[in-house]
Amino acid sequence: MKAETYIPRTPVVVVCGHYGVGKTNFALNLAIDAAAHGFKVTLSDLDVVNPYFRSSDSRSLLEEHGVRLIAPVFAGTNLDSPSLSGATEPAIEQARASWLAMMTGACSFGDPTAQLPPRKLVIIDAGGDDVGATALGRFAPAIAADHYDMLYVVNRNRNLTQEPAEAVEVLREIEAKSHLQATAIVNNTHLKQDTDEDVIARGIPFAQAVADQAGLPLACTTVPTAFTDQCTLIGPNDGRQALYPVRIYVRTPWE
Repeated sequence: MKAETYIPRTPVVVVCGHYGVGKTNFALNLAIDAAAHGFKVTLSDLDVVNPYFRSSDSRSLLEEHGVRLIAPVFAGTNLDSPSLSGATEPAIEQARASWLAMMTGACSFGDPTAQLPPRKLVIIDAGGDDVGATALGRFAPAIAADHYDMLYVVNRNRNLTQEPAEAVEVLREIEAKSHLQATAIVNNTHLKQDTDEDVIARGIPFAQAVADQAGLPLACTTVPTAFTDQCTLIGPNDGRQALYPVRIYVRTPWE
């Protein structure tokens, strides 16, 4: 089955989920892929709770692919409690303005032959569960002022969210704390280096059940790039799954 390429449909994309589901790796893939498709991408790391596996730890990787990183103040230092950067809200406003200009042609100043600048895109890597979502709530007015996507990432093998109802409960806590509403579910079921097609396939009914109980669409199922050429996943009712190929950028120290 041919893998899909994610094309953002809104100027702001929030990636959220429980600790350990792989949302940071997913956010890094979204940012790098969007930049490769011509978006001027800013990745805002709002994880001020968990000092491990932050987007901020991938600064050089992001810069290599032309992605701007907004990191918590003091992230990457020996201070345990970084604070939020004030650069996120202006980045959101600039992204919205660029999409509006693209739709109206305002940047061309009446010249139909003028080349418009690339759309700006803000991807927000939110902290895990409701505690991390509290930081996200600070930017809720700016995010909710216009169209946005909030992708809730699930992993069937993540402890404490192995039942659909548990995953939905965490989602509702995130929504309550962040004052934002999820728009889609992302199935990121994996077992790190032990991930194979069977592991991924067994996560699809789980993710679909989460989506059904939450009243949201299942946006995609992530698949390591090594599997994309031969993957033949079949979803509920024999419906083909939208597969999103991901590279593994976030690794534990012992991998």
